[in-house]
Amino acid sequence: MQRPLDQHTALIFTMILISAAEGDMADAESDTIGRIVRDLPVFHDFDAERLPEVWRQCSQLLYDLLRQDDGADVACEMIAEGLHQKLRETAYLLAFEVAAADRSLAPEERNLLEILRQRLNVDRLAAAAIEHTTYVRHAVV
Repeated sequence: MQRPLDQHTALIFTMILISAAEGDMADAESDTIGRIVRDLPVFHDFDAERLPEVWRQCSQLLYDLLRQDDGADVACEMIAEGLHQKLRETAYLLAFEVAAADRSLAPEERNLLEILRQRLNVDRLAAAAIEHTTYVRHAVV
């Protein structure tokens, strides 16, 4: 069994997991992850120079997990176990932000977001508010 994820790794793993839902990571998703790690207060004490190393570790873990039948569920459970309760809505927000980065949500992303929402015990109303706000932020003219 894998050791528990620390807070930052769990958040980064969340973003990488959702970006891999369709099978390959879009440039917009990758850029969004980098921007989030650089700019959001939740990562203020994370050394951004470590991002490539953490990214590599998370990608390898994800590859190993997704070879299992219940790999996505196990990944979401690992994320939930690695996060304090107060960061679970933040993790859902980050996942949705990455999923919406390319301005579309594939069915695979929607399914994974629902599994993640359930594992993180994010209330449906809170999730709806996060989703609506993210859609509004990504609107274009």
